[in-house]
Amino acid sequence: MTGTTIRARRARPIEAHANTSAGDTTSLPIAAVALAAPAGYRPADMQPSDIRVALFSGNYNYIRDGANQALNLLVGHLMARGVTVKVFSPTTDTPAFPPTGDLVKVPAFAFPGGREEYKLGRGLPLTTRAALRAYRPNLVHVSAPEFLGHRAITWARAQNIPVVASLHTRFETYFRYYGIGFLEPLVRAILKRFYQRADLVLVPTPSVAALIRDWGVTTPVSDWGRGVDHRRFSPAARSPEWRRSLGIGDDELAIGFLGRLVLEKGLDVFADVAAALRARGVPHRVLVVGEGPARDWFASRVPEAAFAGFQHGDDLGRAVASMDVLFNPSLTETWGQVTSEAMAAGVPVVAARATGAMDLVEDGRTGFLVPPRDVAAYADAIARIVADPALRAAMSAAGHVRAAGWSWDGANEAVLQAYMAVMQDRPSASRR
Repeated sequence: MTGTTIRARRARPIEAHANTSAGDTTSLPIAAVALAAPAGYRPADMQPSDIRVALFSGNYNYIRDGANQALNLLVGHLMARGVTVKVFSPTTDTPAFPPTGDLVKVPAFAFPGGREEYKLGRGLPLTTRAALRAYRPNLVHVSAPEFLGHRAITWARAQNIPVVASLHTRFETYFRYYGIGFLEPLVRAILKRFYQRADLVLVPTPSVAALIRDWGVTTPVSDWGRGVDHRRFSPAARSPEWRRSLGIGDDELAIGFLGRLVLEKGLDVFADVAAALRARGVPHRVLVVGEGPARDWFASRVPEAAFAGFQHGDDLGRAVASMDVLFNPSLTETWGQVTSEAMAAGVPVVAARATGAMDLVEDGRTGFLVPPRDVAAYADAIARIVADPALRAAMSAAGHVRAAGWSWDGANEAVLQAYMAVMQDRPSASRR
């Protein structure tokens, strides 16, 4: 029923992982960079239990993707630290996974244009406003720049409640994949307005911070990096038996794709590069891990590929570790969760030199960064790794070591500290 609260599992504390030691933060993983608190901020002035967060999401759990999994892990961490959280999001009767924390259903409609699996919240209807008044949050966190997020900021401003916005996806790039790229300047202007209205913007990487500065956003920025489940994503999870079950021989090198099969993940570029590798006679097999609405189209473009379908949990860790190279040509990510998980599993990465990869991959050491959409350069990079076992082994080891510093606990604790810093600047909101 509209406005009802779905009560799901209580979160357990997330296990901490090793973080990189202090030093020059320009070379540290994002999750290890300390939050720069505002002048005069005293952590002792506020406790996590003082915070009541209303988190607004466009897709909290009805489709599984990197953004909503990061939000669920964040809510779990906040709850474990004593923060009160209520999530407002569109829902479905068949969600991809149970939500962490209390989830309030927001009325929504299906996204037009053949992407009905996504939903758009209808702003803040009376039932949602009533739920907000009853909850009495003293902090609003918006995670998507759609109708619900815009209306949530307007509501928070009227209540004198501080607003934190987090940036998860390069939405402005989506339109070019569906033949309406001329809308991109307009979308950037809308995004600029959205983030400009917040008190603080959480970004996963320095390249994303630079991106929104180029848009003209002057709102203060803090780091919210991402973590990796190092128990699950490990070189030890590699399985020759699983590869054989898909028809991949022990002597074949698997070039992997990992993610939802949608056009904005760069499937066209991936298919063109696979064709270029075939034309050059580079020995390889394409291994596709994931499902999505573009599956049939993609399968027609890479007929030699082994499709493993949707993988989850330890099965996903096994699938990633069983790749020999991860090829990620996507331009839409802000962190690139699949990239960080592949590196943790000891898999070299070939990726676009763009946000989502350029802050993670060390070019020439843990993989290669290639100019976006340069099919020949992508093929050169993959062919070089395929032909050189020593280079492949060195990149595998270096990637695994670099990823060891990416901790969910460290990343999510930075968000909590950012919350307290913002509320310290807005004492009237803290007393609510």
